[in-house]
Amino acid sequence: MTYTKEEYQELMKDLYNQKDEGYQSFHQKLLKDDKIKTIGLRTPLLKKIAKNISKNDYLGFIKYNTHETYEETVLHGLVLGFIKVPEDKLLMLIDDFIPYINNWATNDLTAANLKAFEHISIDKVLRYTKSANPWEIRFGLTLLLGYYIKEENLNTIYNTCDRINSIHYYVNMAIAWLLSICYVKYPQRTLEYLKNCRLDKFTLNKTISKICDSYRVSKKDKDLVRSLRK
Repeated sequence: MTYTKEEYQELMKDLYNQKDEGYQSFHQKLLKDDKIKTIGLRTPLLKKIAKNISKNDYLGFIKYNTHETYEETVLHGLVLGFIKVPEDKLLMLIDDFIPYINNWATNDLTAANLKAFEHISIDKVLRYTKSANPWEIRFGLTLLLGYYIKEENLNTIYNTCDRINSIHYYVNMAIAWLLSICYVKYPQRTLEYLKNCRLDKFTLNKTISKICDSYRVSKKDKDLVRSLRK
């Protein structure tokens, strides 16, 4: 299938025909941003559609994508996780996509589907965390969480979290999420980091809360981590 403007419009009609109004209302509230227009399609369906697009004229789909709805933007992001292209081309396509990210769900779904990062150097991810765009920073942090929590990367992750100085809620929550998983996998190393970290009060306390929410952390360890609250 080759995408034209008309073919893209047909795709949009098909998406609206499959909408779930109850889910649309529920998901709109989750996004916490009334300016984001949603159709009301569940993630498994979006993944199925994106996988099909990736096997056809995905560049045409991207070209005519209006990004007017949450679902259109998510489809764009998911497609990038399904296509089989060289690393340099994938990174270029991701760079073109990032400016369209404007919410946590689009960010997290896209990052979770980019399995190619299992084989991409961590240095290629760190550049996202140095952006002025908070959503790009969260994108980089989410990739670190998904693919790079390994013993040899811990110091790099800790230094990255210390370096980021943001007042953006979803950036700081991503840091907390990332560090909580670091703690679950490498408790002693991460505990030592948290004792001497440069995180602000909000981010440190959220990190501690997320660690304490984990069923993989013992009560004794949770009590120890709680003692670090500011």
